[in-house]
Amino acid sequence: MVKTKVVFRCQGCGYESVKWMGRCPECGEWNTLTEEVEKKDVHPRLISVTEALSPQSIGKIKTEAVKRVKTGIGEFDRILGGGIVPGSLILIGGAPGIGKSTLLLQVANTLSIDKGYTKEGTSRAAVLYVSGEESVQQTKIRAQRLDVDAEKLYVVSETNLENIINHIKILNPKFVVIDSIQTVYKDSLPSAPGTVSQVRECTVELLRVAKDSSISIFISGQVTKEGAIAGPRVLEHIVDTVLYFEGNSQHMYRILRAYKNRFGSTNEIGVFMMKEKGLFEVENPSEIFLSERPIGASGSVVIGSLEGTRPLLVELQALVSAANFTQPQRRAIGVDYNRVSLLLAVLEKRLGFHLGMQDVFINVVGGIKIDEPATDLGILVAVASAFRNLPVDSKTVVMGEVGLTGEIRAVNFIDKRIKEAAKLGFRTCVISQGNLSGLNIKDKIDIVGVSNVKEALSVVLGESSKRKKV
Repeated sequence: MVKTKVVFRCQGCGYESVKWMGRCPECGEWNTLTEEVEKKDVHPRLISVTEALSPQSIGKIKTEAVKRVKTGIGEFDRILGGGIVPGSLILIGGAPGIGKSTLLLQVANTLSIDKGYTKEGTSRAAVLYVSGEESVQQTKIRAQRLDVDAEKLYVVSETNLENIINHIKILNPKFVVIDSIQTVYKDSLPSAPGTVSQVRECTVELLRVAKDSSISIFISGQVTKEGAIAGPRVLEHIVDTVLYFEGNSQHMYRILRAYKNRFGSTNEIGVFMMKEKGLFEVENPSEIFLSERPIGASGSVVIGSLEGTRPLLVELQALVSAANFTQPQRRAIGVDYNRVSLLLAVLEKRLGFHLGMQDVFINVVGGIKIDEPATDLGILVAVASAFRNLPVDSKTVVMGEVGLTGEIRAVNFIDKRIKEAAKLGFRTCVISQGNLSGLNIKDKIDIVGVSNVKEALSVVLGESSKRKKV
């Protein structure tokens, strides 16, 4: 017996209500609750104990060595933790036009060509590319632009989940690409494609296929205006890996960041450059981001960040100007706005900077987002440089966390950051005094330890010749 139930579900966060509301009480969005009909089996079939797998002692469970599959795209393999784990379900999200479909088609091509798949040189397995947004002819046109023409790459235009699973059973590929999950639907669900129930149930079904058949499945997801995967958060809990494209589609560079990875580290990033022939990996992003840095300009400073396991040097710019209105403006791009507000308060209270009637703008060049305390000192130095109109030496890099009392705190993995700076030709590195103990750097670079913001500004802005070197 099947029981029908009508619910109103938020298409942004998945909140359910028995009645319609103009505003979702969970996420606060307006006009996102839509009517959906649910069908539930009142008498579900009970699974007997003999049908289910018996519990086993973890010490007696035997596992075979899981061999990750290299895609041939180094930046993509880095984000995944060294390659694709067989049977994994990977979600790739991003704004329209950012490059999701381009990357997936390129990955599908490299996985299906006849070279480099194994050390023995055997041919690659078949890859099924399911396009729910384009016909096979339209996909072919895009493939020609990207020079994608592998024999074992199969393309089908399908949105019905049952038909997709049948194609997978017939072809028996090792990799499947679903572009995109919002276009896929199940006949047994009365709701429209793209709704929370359809997206969730289709993803769960694909997860079962991936685990049962050891097929690695990639799914692309559209995003809301807030930048979250449309329909939601439920997808992030279901899949094994969540990758997001960051940045503006108008920028040349694309940042792919791992927000969840059951088989590798999170917060790992891959840097790509969008060209006419598709996405190309950037092997040395620090050098690229600093290539157009102005020399002798105030408000510009290089900071040493760490994204996952990769050290990254980027330029941080600040602009300080007299406010034209009673309420001064505060804008931050690429760094946390609340963090910037705290640091501006430190400059005013601890160092006497009069920023109350000044507009302050902060920007991380290159469209990258940095969210770690090691950028604090760089933000303060950039603002002070712009306010005093004193340029920072172009061969100086700064890194350190700043406390509310003005102290400079140590940051982790300082060795990697300093070595990256030395490799790019920087001569001076300003860090926390607490990072000096146990530091063993053989590169030719002066390491200056500072204990508070006042001392750091004196060193960086050239107002003092007193430096603590190692």
